[in-house]
Amino acid sequence: MKHEIVTSDITVVGGGLAGVCAAIAAARLGQTVSLVQNRPVLGGNASSEVRVWVCGATSHGVHRNARETGIMGEMFVENQYRNIDGNPYIWDLIVLEKVKAEKNITLFLNTDVHEVEADGDENSRTIRSVTGWMMGSERRIRFDSRVYLDCTGDGLVGFLAGAKFRIGREAQEEFHEEWAPLVPDDITLGSTLLFYTKDAGRPVKYIPPSFAKDITQTSIPMKRVIRSGDNGCAYWWIEWGGELDTVHDNEKIRDELSSAIYGIWDYIKNSGKFDSENLTLEWIGSVPGKREYRRFVGDYVLNQNDVIAQELFEDRVAFGGWSIDLHPPQGMYATAKGSKHMHMDGSYHIPFRSLYSSNVSNMLMAGRNISASHVAFGTTRVMATCAVIGEAAGTGAALCAAKGITPRELHGSHLCELQQTLLRQDAAVLGVRNEDASDLVLCASLTASSTLTQLALEESAGVMPLTAHTAVLVPADPFIEGVELLVDASEATVLTVELWSTGKPQNYVPHTQVTAVQVAVAKGIGQWIEAPLSWHPDTAQNAFIILKSNPALSVHLSAKPQSGVLSFKKEDTADSADFGDMHHHQPVIDWSSKDFVRKPVCFRLLSPTSAFAADKAANGYKRPYGGPNLWSSAVMAAGKPQWLEVSWPVPVPIRTVHLTLNDDVNEDLINLHHHRTEFEIIPDLVKDYKLQACIGGDWKTVAEGIDNHTRHHTHSFAEAVETDRLRVLVESTNGTARAEIIEIRCYS
Repeated sequence: MKHEIVTSDITVVGGGLAGVCAAIAAARLGQTVSLVQNRPVLGGNASSEVRVWVCGATSHGVHRNARETGIMGEMFVENQYRNIDGNPYIWDLIVLEKVKAEKNITLFLNTDVHEVEADGDENSRTIRSVTGWMMGSERRIRFDSRVYLDCTGDGLVGFLAGAKFRIGREAQEEFHEEWAPLVPDDITLGSTLLFYTKDAGRPVKYIPPSFAKDITQTSIPMKRVIRSGDNGCAYWWIEWGGELDTVHDNEKIRDELSSAIYGIWDYIKNSGKFDSENLTLEWIGSVPGKREYRRFVGDYVLNQNDVIAQELFEDRVAFGGWSIDLHPPQGMYATAKGSKHMHMDGSYHIPFRSLYSSNVSNMLMAGRNISASHVAFGTTRVMATCAVIGEAAGTGAALCAAKGITPRELHGSHLCELQQTLLRQDAAVLGVRNEDASDLVLCASLTASSTLTQLALEESAGVMPLTAHTAVLVPADPFIEGVELLVDASEATVLTVELWSTGKPQNYVPHTQVTAVQVAVAKGIGQWIEAPLSWHPDTAQNAFIILKSNPALSVHLSAKPQSGVLSFKKEDTADSADFGDMHHHQPVIDWSSKDFVRKPVCFRLLSPTSAFAADKAANGYKRPYGGPNLWSSAVMAAGKPQWLEVSWPVPVPIRTVHLTLNDDVNEDLINLHHHRTEFEIIPDLVKDYKLQACIGGDWKTVAEGIDNHTRHHTHSFAEAVETDRLRVLVESTNGTARAEIIEIRCYS
C-alpha cells in the first residue's frame, strides 16, 4: 500500500457535472486543483454508468433563450458537434477531455474519499485535509488544500467535516412553501435505474430471472405509461427509495429497481400486449441514479417562494429554469402520477450565499447538495443547473484561494469581482452587466459595415390555422409603431390583436396588456394586414403580440428563424399522462413554442429597430435579456464580408481579445438520446472570421477563426497590439444570412 500526500490550492470531491465545472472554472483562473471522483468515469448521473440525460433551465423547450452558457454550454455545443446521436461513451470522452485540457487539474478517478480532518467548534469548522482510497491501485491519498468543494451529491465530505445539513422535507410553516408538508419528515426523492433496448432484426426471446418483479401484481401497468418502442428516457419513473435512506439503503434500492426493470421487460416481451418480438434488452444500469440526500445549510436557504418569484438576489451567480419537480414517496408503486410540476415564468436566480457552508469556513458546495429547501431543490437538482452552480462555486473557490479569504468574506467584500469574473468567463449571471474596468471596449465606440434595422419575416413556408391564440414576440427597441401580418382568410372577418409586456426581462410570457386593436380582414390568401399597435416603453424590452383565435383565418410561418423573434400558441394544458401533474396557471406551459421551432410567424415591423445595433455588442449583457443583446448585420452578400469595428480616440495596447458569437441559446440541446437536434453546428454561429487591427493605416490580421463551431473565443498576443481601431471581419456563417456577435472585449 502506498501512502501519498497531494497538495493543491483547491480540492474538488465529486466528478459529476457540478464538480467538473467547478474544477475547470478554478483551474482556468490559475489555481491548482485536485479533482477526486469515486467512479472510473466522470459525469455522475450523466455518465455512461447511469445515462441520465442532462436537463437544465430550458426545461426541454418550455423556457425560451434559457440554454446554459459557460462550461456547461461548451460541453452542450461540443457534444452536438461530435455526438449528435447521443452515444453515452462519446459523452464520457467529451467530459473527460474538457478536464484533461486544463493543465492545473490533477484528476484522481476511482478514489473514494471517506476521511476528513477538520477542527473548530460546531459553529466554526475548518477542513484541514480529506483522504481517499484509490481502488485497484492500493493508494491511500491525503489531499491538503486551502479550499474544499463538496460536489459529491450525497454530501459526504461536509458531513464528515461537521457541516450543518438537512435531509428530507421541511414543514410548510418554516418557509411558507405551498408544496411543503404540514409536518417535517425524512422523505426524499427516490433513485432510478435506466435501461436501453434495440431492434435485433429477428425474433429474440426473453426468459426473466427468478427475481424479476411480477408487475401485474402492482399498480405499474395501470398508473405508468409502458410502450415497447420507447427509449430509456421514457422510463424516468422507475423510481424507488424515497421512504428509505437513499444512501444506507442503496443496495436494497438497486435490487428493487433492477427487479422491476426485468419485470417490466417481461411484461413488454411476454404479455402479448406489445409489438416486441424483435426487441432485445441491450443495457441496464447497475448504479442507481440518486436524486436526493443531504442538503447543506448555507448563509441562505433558497426556497420555493424565491424560485417562483424569480427573486433578484444581489449576490446571484447562477440561474435555473427547470420546474419545481417533485415525485411521490412511493415512486413507481404510487397510485399518483410519477411527478408534479410547478413552473416559474422564466429563469430564476441562485445566490452565492447558498453555495458555501454556514459553519465550515473553507467549504463550498455545488450540485444537488446546495443550501435549498426540499421544495426548491426540486428544480436546482437537475444536472445542467448543478453544472452552472459548479462553475460559480469553482470561481468563488479560486478567488478565495488566491486572496486567502473565506467564501463569506468573498461575499462580503468582493461580490462584484466574483460576478464580473463569471461574466468574463462567459458564465451567465442574469441581469448583471459587464462593468469590468479593465475592458477597453467600455470606453470605445462601435460601428459596423451594416446593421439589421428593419425586422421582417416575409418568406412563407406554410400556413397554420388560427384555431388557437397565437403570438409573436419581437423587440420593442426603442418603440413599435405598427405591425403587418401575413394571413389567409376563408371569409371576411375581424382579427383582434393585443400587445403585452413580458414582465421580467428574462421572461417570454404575456404579463401586462399594453394595447389592443381590431383589424378588418377581407377574404383572400397571402394578404398582408396592418395592426396599428403603438408602444413606446420607458426602456427597451420585448413585446408579446397576441393574435386572438379566429377559425376563418390562418397565419403564415416563416421559412427562416430570426434572432430576437419567437412565436407561441396557447395550448390546452390538460395533464399529460406521460409527464405528470401540472400546477394551475402556468403561463410558460400555456404558451408553447413547440410548433414554431426555427419557423416563427411571418410579420413586418413598420417601425425601425435598434435592437441589433453595433453597440449592443458592448452593452454588458451576454445573452437575451429584455432583447437579443447582439449586433446583427444586414443580409450578407456573397463575397462581401461584414465587420464590427471598435475604435478609440487614441491608440491602446491590446494583449487579449474576448469574442462571443451567437450560438442561439434558445435551441434546446441535449447530451444523450432524449431528442435529436438535426444540425451538428448551430447555424447562427460565425464560421470564418478575421480579427484585424489598423496599424499604420492598414488593416492587419492578428488572429482568425476558421471552420468555427463554438461560441466563446479568447485571442492572446505575445506582444501588445497598439491600435486605435480593431475589427472582426466575418467572412461566413454556419447557415444564417447575417453575421451576429454577442460581445467583444479587449484587455491590455
